[in-house]
Amino acid sequence: MLQLFFAVAFSAVPLTLYVPPIRSLNLFVETVEDLLRQTTVLTLRAYPRIRLAFSRIINSFLHPTRREEHAANT
Repeated sequence: MLQLFFAVAFSAVPLTLYVPPIRSLNLFVETVEDLLRQTTVLTLRAYPRIRLAFSRIINSFLHPTRREEHAANT
């Protein structure tokens, strides 16, 4: 049992090299929060425009003859 414990312990040691220290993690989390905050502002501004463009594209697929009828009537 002791041999199994040491085998697991020593195999997990290299994995600790991939975990950043806490002080670096705080800076990373702060940077991600700032990035999300900035993207949220831009997304909320762009959302109505994206929705309008998407609805126009969908309408052009659903009603392809609408422009031809309008052109024939004028």
